[in-house]
Amino acid sequence: MRTTAVCSRGTKLGSPEADAWGLWYCAAGVIAALLVATVGQPAAAAQATAVAEKPNFLLIVADDLGWADVGFHGAKIRTPNLDQLAREGVRLDQHYVQPVCTPTRAALLTGRYPSRFGPHVLAPSNLRALPKGTLTLASALKSVGYSTYLSGKWHLGSRPEWGPNHYGFDHSYGSLAGAADPWTHQYRPGPYAKTWHRDGQPLEEEGNATELVARQAVEWIRQKRQPWLIYVPFQAVHIPIDAPDEYKKAYQDLTLFKDPVKDESYRRFAAFVTQMDAKIGELIAALEQTGQRDNTLVIFFSDNGGLPGGKNPYISTVPDTPVLSSNLPLRGHKGQLYEGGVRVVALVNWPGKLRPGVMTAPIHAVDWMPTLAALAGFKPTDDPRWDGHNIWPLLTGQAKQTEPRTLYIPLRNGSAIRHGDWKLIITPKGVRELYNLSNDPYEKNNLAEKEPQRVEQLEKLLAQFQKYDVTTLPADLKDLAP
Repeated sequence: MRTTAVCSRGTKLGSPEADAWGLWYCAAGVIAALLVATVGQPAAAAQATAVAEKPNFLLIVADDLGWADVGFHGAKIRTPNLDQLAREGVRLDQHYVQPVCTPTRAALLTGRYPSRFGPHVLAPSNLRALPKGTLTLASALKSVGYSTYLSGKWHLGSRPEWGPNHYGFDHSYGSLAGAADPWTHQYRPGPYAKTWHRDGQPLEEEGNATELVARQAVEWIRQKRQPWLIYVPFQAVHIPIDAPDEYKKAYQDLTLFKDPVKDESYRRFAAFVTQMDAKIGELIAALEQTGQRDNTLVIFFSDNGGLPGGKNPYISTVPDTPVLSSNLPLRGHKGQLYEGGVRVVALVNWPGKLRPGVMTAPIHAVDWMPTLAALAGFKPTDDPRWDGHNIWPLLTGQAKQTEPRTLYIPLRNGSAIRHGDWKLIITPKGVRELYNLSNDPYEKNNLAEKEPQRVEQLEKLLAQFQKYDVTTLPADLKDLAP
């Protein structure tokens, strides 16, 4: 049987309008189809079974967790629950995101790069990120019978009318804005300071934010309204950095810097990470206690790389944190296009469905939307214009990535593109940096001057992706922009 390969934007391979760079772009969209063709009937049967069972999805996102902040990456910080999930699941060693929070969350929930929605979605923003009616992971799953919940940080629009309940979530709880103080539950001074809510209604309550977010998610798990999506984007471990005393006790003798201020800062951060890990353990325990563990796919990753230190600008009594996260041996940190900003701690775990191991194929947060939608049996009636791929055949090991994957990482100022092992960064000042990640994973050797032709090729490929970006602010938001 003969088939015609079509790229995600509708350009047939071999057509006059598809030049060499169009082919390169289309190839990224065709990979998934090629994988299905090579996998054969066993993979198709496995996916059909998973869809028929309507699996639950527990989607956990950490905030600003660094590459080297977990035990299974060699940290001194205790993360026994994440370590076990990684050991018994699939470690995703080349999981990419956007360099900062709002863009990653938009990519995750839509399957599309955040630049498709406007320049305000390429940086942390309190404005409405997604146009009304945007197809999201929550709305897609809800349409095929899922209960949908969010407990934690939204950060895709800080007004109640821009909140999760308007984008497919049956119920939501936590902070509408960016990170909230763990004790006051407030954001930064200004119109969005009061950000704690339940289903879009302002909420005043006492307690530690991480404890409250986990408690709410556990309550929903115990309701067993299957099938379900429970999205838990923790405020942890974003500034302000603090945790209950019980978690600090484990690090009271830790002195890495021989500096009282730095050591206190790092101990507080370590306690915060360990607290989040403990709460993840409670989520998994709730699945086991309610008999839902074997039918629940657990996904965990950080929204971006960690910060080495920072001040606390929130409504808070928590002190600054001059020392906190580490992304070593990766270069860079949150807000940067180097690997330390965009390649993050990540894993998936599903007993009986996914064999333990390490997956090194490059993937991006945009891949989760088409992957989970397929597992749930969702079939879009219109072109969803997804940039992501269904990576289920890769996760199961039924298929290998046989063609170079192209990943696009837009930033408000600057951007990066990875094709195969080659990565081109265009810095905010317009400087070109070229790295071969196979030979130079820590981005020490800029090859841009030595490889001008490859830089030119990657720039052309980047331009193909940028053609579909929205470069102006939506009209109804122009008067609200800072």
